[in-house]
Amino acid sequence: MKITFLGTGTSFGVPVLGCQCAVCKSKDPKDKRLRSSVLIEKSGKQILIDVTPDFREQMMRLPFRKIDGVLISHEHYDHVGGMDDLRPFGRFGEIDIYAEQNVSHALHNRLPYCFAPQKYAGIPNLKIIEIDCTPFKIDEIEIIPIRVMHFNLPILGFRISNFAYLTDVKTIPDEELHKLKDLDILVVSALRRSEHISHQNLDQAIELIHKINPQKAYLTHLSHQMGLYNDINKELEKDIFFAYDGMEVRI
Repeated sequence: MKITFLGTGTSFGVPVLGCQCAVCKSKDPKDKRLRSSVLIEKSGKQILIDVTPDFREQMMRLPFRKIDGVLISHEHYDHVGGMDDLRPFGRFGEIDIYAEQNVSHALHNRLPYCFAPQKYAGIPNLKIIEIDCTPFKIDEIEIIPIRVMHFNLPILGFRISNFAYLTDVKTIPDEELHKLKDLDILVVSALRRSEHISHQNLDQAIELIHKINPQKAYLTHLSHQMGLYNDINKELEKDIFFAYDGMEVRI
């Protein structure tokens, strides 16, 4: 299984428009962060987690192939704002979007033309499949949804084999932690160093990693307030890493 980090930034992206901080002015490509998303390749299938406003730019770097399923963590714009840019992938057939009922309603409201009874040529060829925390399959690949709290908004993380992706985490209910045992790789969000109402900071993310105890962990959904990649990455303990855009990891 191969995991490609399409984007590792927060909702503003990095650099932030108008910001003159050292991170936003950095020339290091690892300090340039599009909105957070990953592409998973397993058993010849491609599964996308979230479709950001930067989706088109992210996919221009990669071979143009069928997307076999799209997993949506929640309805915030930085996680679904690129939905219309799925249009070219419609040439391979209907694109299955897996989302909770409230997210499905939000997408129908924001993109009504995609789901109208009479569709016109050229619109995204999307089919929403409503899910909850019950495991399901995309072809033969099992997907285990994980309940995550984004402050007081219930959202979803996902486990595929021995890989799990948890974005926009503030807390995880204790009863969900058993779904995260024996991971080879955990990807989890860490917004910045200081406290935030709806996101983990760096210390909280590391505390969660210790609780889950994966073999390796990668931090994503990083803001410019986290610091320069080459500086902060040196502070991390063994087997915890800052992810960066375009990074590939394999299981």
